[in-house]
Amino acid sequence: MGTITEMTVGSYRTPIEPPISNGRYTYASHDLCLVRVAGDDGLVGFGVGDGGVCLSAAPAMIRATVESLRPAVLGQDVLRTERIWADMWSPKLLGRRGFTTRVVSAIDLALWDLKAKTLGVSIADLLGRHHDLLPAYVAGGYYRADHDIEQLTAEMAGFVESGATAVKLKIGGATIEQDLRRVAAVRATIGDDVKLLVDANNGYRRHEAVDVARRLEAFDVYWLEEPLMPDDYAGMAAVAASSRIPIAAGENEYTRYGFRDIIEHGSATILNPDAQFVGGVTEFMKVCALAQAHDLPIAPHGSPEIHVQLAAAAPNAFLIEMARVPGDGIWDMFFPRRPVLVNGCLEVPTAIGFGIEPDEEALVACLVR
Repeated sequence: MGTITEMTVGSYRTPIEPPISNGRYTYASHDLCLVRVAGDDGLVGFGVGDGGVCLSAAPAMIRATVESLRPAVLGQDVLRTERIWADMWSPKLLGRRGFTTRVVSAIDLALWDLKAKTLGVSIADLLGRHHDLLPAYVAGGYYRADHDIEQLTAEMAGFVESGATAVKLKIGGATIEQDLRRVAAVRATIGDDVKLLVDANNGYRRHEAVDVARRLEAFDVYWLEEPLMPDDYAGMAAVAASSRIPIAAGENEYTRYGFRDIIEHGSATILNPDAQFVGGVTEFMKVCALAQAHDLPIAPHGSPEIHVQLAAAAPNAFLIEMARVPGDGIWDMFFPRRPVLVNGCLEVPTAIGFGIEPDEEALVACLVR
């Protein structure tokens, strides 16, 4: 069907002003990379990946990793994504759970985009579409210097007015009492019929997370996401056992083996894989199958532009994240048709591949050299 002849990558950055924070991290910019994989028939596949927002050396690391993986990709058959992934994956060299796996993810996304274009189908149809519509939640509620509780509740109310039937806010970056007041104010604002999710982004110690999980029950919280550091599987299981609020986790896991560990420890009952981190389409779909074998639901973390197509092929996918972050217009430069929320749901697109159409002219101003 075709042979891969070239692979390149660029890194791009746009500022976030003022910076935003969650339970553990502060972000002053949006950082993304774009992998381009070309076939000998002239088609090009694109993979939008993590740009290493907290790593000043990330662009150089991305370029070096892509360069090191060129021998595993170039000359391969466009359709043989499983073989290419296996040839790229060398845990002794790349790091089993870390930044270089995110680069592998971006390459794999580009390879699947190219494969779908070669066959003339969308990613969802290539994988075997199960859903045509998927419920979504709108995520925001970051800590910001220019935001108090009044601005927070206005933000969440705006999400509901735009059609959201589920919203998510950040906790873990203030005192427990302050965060409970924030959650109470949001619940009072959005009413009882809108699902309320909270995300601690690894912000608590174990005893704090147990306390928070129990006290959040009063506000009918739909899930508590990542209360502890991602490697504390036993701690997550203890938090899960302490409260009726489900624990969601997985955005910081890599490959199917990370999700195997979450499942074996009983650390979470809702799994949040991110194709930009976990290993691309190839590993994401394995995680979905692993979760399905354990009757666990999937609610992907991150880009709805990517995940609505992948989740469309997973019978156990039930909720898509739509992050709303200041200054995230860089996504418009990659996806001219970004998902729109209608009655709380996203329609699965039918565009060929992922529907990525980079605005090369606009991206020049964001290029990190």
